[in-house]
Amino acid sequence: MEVERLHGASRGELGELIRHCALGVLNSGNEGDDAEALLQQYSNFDIEVQQVNRGIRLELSNAPGSAFVDGVMVQGIRELLSAVIRDLVYFDTEISRNASTDLESQEGITNVVFEILRNARTLNPEREPDVVVFWGGHSIERLEYDYTKKVGYETGLRKLNICTGCGPGAMKGPMKGATIAHAKQRVGSGCYIGISEPGIIAAESPNPIVNQLVIMPDIEKRLEAFVRLGHGFVVFPGGVGTAEEILYLLGVLMNPANEGMPFPFVLTGPAESAEYFEQIDAFIGLTLGEEAQAKYEIIINNPEKVAQTMATGIHHVKTYRRKHKDAYYYNWLLQIQPEFQQPFIPSHENMASLHLYRDQPKHLLAANLRRAFSGIVAGNVKPDTLKSVRQNGPFEINGEKEIMQALDRLLASFIEQKRMKLPGTNYSPCYRVVS
Repeated sequence: MEVERLHGASRGELGELIRHCALGVLNSGNEGDDAEALLQQYSNFDIEVQQVNRGIRLELSNAPGSAFVDGVMVQGIRELLSAVIRDLVYFDTEISRNASTDLESQEGITNVVFEILRNARTLNPEREPDVVVFWGGHSIERLEYDYTKKVGYETGLRKLNICTGCGPGAMKGPMKGATIAHAKQRVGSGCYIGISEPGIIAAESPNPIVNQLVIMPDIEKRLEAFVRLGHGFVVFPGGVGTAEEILYLLGVLMNPANEGMPFPFVLTGPAESAEYFEQIDAFIGLTLGEEAQAKYEIIINNPEKVAQTMATGIHHVKTYRRKHKDAYYYNWLLQIQPEFQQPFIPSHENMASLHLYRDQPKHLLAANLRRAFSGIVAGNVKPDTLKSVRQNGPFEINGEKEIMQALDRLLASFIEQKRMKLPGTNYSPCYRVVS
């Protein structure tokens, strides 16, 4: 029955989604952020789940040759491909179609995130708190990429594990640095966790170091998976996706119910990136105020201090969770409000109707700002949204004049610093800021 479900999924309504995600995984290691171009290049690629006596077999047609060595699929890619089938089919058959699944309430969504992570065997009850989540852009300069490797190296020397969005750039660098440090420390079971979602995996194919891939059904559950699974957070320079992640985490941490919960949160980069963090910090100060700025620490050009801050912070996390009888491997006590859990569809109408004014609770403004950045991410990389922008023109983002001016300056700096697309790619804005 399980094989029949898998076979049916690979040929039915879910089949095209599996095909897109599988193609992204098979393209692992190849630099690129144009999902449309990848799908066009391999328009005749196909994948089918077949039944054999000992279980299942995946039949691939016209797959990228880089996924094979002498006609045999690279083992790491083979594992990532299995993760695609596992996560997409599990959500489709065991969760979304299950009458007992609650995708509306806070507790229900948190349980769904837990079930997907548990089914992927990402949660390890026997492990001490040791997961550092790294966020940052896929399109970064070489010196910034080298810095992410140094921070990953220092983190690995302290026997901490790595979790990222699984793509290139700042998502790959920490893993690469940590592999060397783990080897030196004889860490034989280093975890390099990558958490993605179907809409962006083809644009940000998993880097080859990822050894635990999880595909969440949407961006909101992906973000919740990060904050439930991680014990400390480090943010490198990035673009709109990184800004979205920062605003998500700040909005969650500003919930009074989470006051006093240890949550090590560091923004860091090389000396050359200091201005980037000044811009981010100024934008947060203008929109969310000093309360939000107090939730993170900015450390410039000091990988060792970043790793030490994470190690110390995670020790406090362990003490707090033991005292409050919370699990080490999943942050159940963290309260996440519905505004940060419900999926946001980046349509032209939804983008134009975002309430971007300071006449509302700060967590709601943070949620709406996150949605604005999320829509721009979709307009930059997701094929369906790219098509909608071509047909209907750029998204219009409007709101309070001072916020819109600051947002326009921040987005313009991302474009000028080539943080929207990989270098060498022409960028045409998918948005227009209106005040």
